[in-house]
Amino acid sequence: MQRVIQKDLCPRCGSSELITDREMGEIVCSNCGLVILDEILTRSPEWRAFTLEEKRSQRRVGAPTDYSRFNKGLSTTIWVNRDAFGYPLPPKVRRQMWRLRRWQIRSRISTSDDRNLMQAMNELERLSEKLHISPPTQETAAIIYRKALTARLIRGRSIAAIVAAALYIACRLAQTPRTIKEVARASARDRKEISRCYFLLLNRLKMKMPVQDPLNYISKIAERTSISGETQGLAIKILRKAKRKRITTGKDPIGIAATVLYIACQLKGEKITQKTIAAAANVTEVTIRNRKRELMKKLKLH
Repeated sequence: MQRVIQKDLCPRCGSSELITDREMGEIVCSNCGLVILDEILTRSPEWRAFTLEEKRSQRRVGAPTDYSRFNKGLSTTIWVNRDAFGYPLPPKVRRQMWRLRRWQIRSRISTSDDRNLMQAMNELERLSEKLHISPPTQETAAIIYRKALTARLIRGRSIAAIVAAALYIACRLAQTPRTIKEVARASARDRKEISRCYFLLLNRLKMKMPVQDPLNYISKIAERTSISGETQGLAIKILRKAKRKRITTGKDPIGIAATVLYIACQLKGEKITQKTIAAAANVTEVTIRNRKRELMKKLKLH
């Protein structure tokens, strides 16, 4: 029995101290003993469990909804070799289960949208594994693709290009350091087609992208070039100082990150060439030289 202060008052004595008995499903006044309500809906299970093993065995909750699967992970799997107890099925029952399984698979992809989603989610899973994308980001990309399919933006366009564009948008929203060049390299479509689909999704779905932070790319470039942690810390300090003075506004974040790493290596005495950092950041050496000249002048670095 649990003592709860309710907002309602007792209709007989006007007391505000009411007792809620969840086992009996009643609300009783503690002052006069009047049963105010005797039909409380309980959300607890009807079974009892005394050990942790019993509680786990009696749970009826399935897996959560997964939008990165074309059927959201809610499909039924029909096993054709053994029954629920693990015993082998007779040949006649096995043939019947095979027929049921075949018709069940056909019913799941009966419409063109289901077939489209099945192909798109397989491509999304392949891209996510190749680019090492986290499951939440992958699910965000799946939701974006489902919105594009509902808005009929897939007609006349490549499924792989729309999937790659949706994954790039999800990476931008999650602040995951993946460039459109990396996505295009992992995809079967070229960069121009993915860029067109990217801007199409932004305009039609009315999405706003956050500004990319060069700070997210420093550790990624430093890991590829084996730059020490102390140099990375100095590069972060230089970058924050440049951001306070608004020097990085309108500049490519990857080029800025590569430049501050190169400046930090020079200040710390680490021997690394512009060509090595440019190759790790996938930018040109001219970009690093131009950004370096601007940062050294405005930040007064020597």
